[in-house]
Amino acid sequence: MAVALQRAGHSVVAASAVSQASLRRIARSLPGVPVVLPEQVVSQADLVLLTVPDDVLPGLVAGLAATGVPVNGRLLVHASGRHGLAVLEPATRHGALPLALHPVMTFTGSVDDAAKMTGVSFGVTAPQALRPVAEALVLEMGGEPVFIAEDKRGIYHAALASSANYLVTLVAVSMDLLRDAGVADPARMLGPLLGAALENVLALGDHALTGPVARGDARTVAAHLQAIEASASEALPAYLALARLTAGRALSAGSLTSADAQRLLEVLSGRTA
Repeated sequence: MAVALQRAGHSVVAASAVSQASLRRIARSLPGVPVVLPEQVVSQADLVLLTVPDDVLPGLVAGLAATGVPVNGRLLVHASGRHGLAVLEPATRHGALPLALHPVMTFTGSVDDAAKMTGVSFGVTAPQALRPVAEALVLEMGGEPVFIAEDKRGIYHAALASSANYLVTLVAVSMDLLRDAGVADPARMLGPLLGAALENVLALGDHALTGPVARGDARTVAAHLQAIEASASEALPAYLALARLTAGRALSAGSLTSADAQRLLEVLSGRTA
């Protein structure tokens, strides 16, 4: 975020980090920017970015407020998906101007991370008076602001984490199973299939469902359960949970009949198809 704002004309006056990985990223992405203590960053900047893990953020804000560092009139911006403005309250009480700007993108610490923000949505929570400021900052970083109510941040973040983070796990497990099946290059095999599935669901929602669960092929699902239990039993609970969820959505979408859904649920509950 600092790199993106720097490219938009802002001056990065200082940064702070603890881990060696973070220090290396600062040296690589923000060369020449001094690395100082967090309270020194706050005292030098008009806009402060708090880009720490979600669970660390409350303690960081409380700690900064306890130091007595001057925050009055300074923009205090965090990038957490989970949190809204309440987490910044210890500093807001002392005059800080709070913003939550969460880029809806996955970052790995690579040199290309800043470029990934171009064209992506940002989940924004801001006081009414600061909404124009939030919009301007997001647009400067190349993003699109989408305002999220304070009391909806939890479900907003759960949706994003479920879709992106668990997708990685699901695909990684599928690649392992394909290797067990003798496929030399699982990524090449899965790439077109997953690309088409993602494109379809974004356009069609539940009507993009295909495969044995959506068709009601209970015997095929039973065979899947046997194969997964024999090859990768740790993946079986996830398959069962996703199959049940898929059956319910297919039933609601009208692609699965009640009778077929009942047979599937019997299989998923351990009874023979």
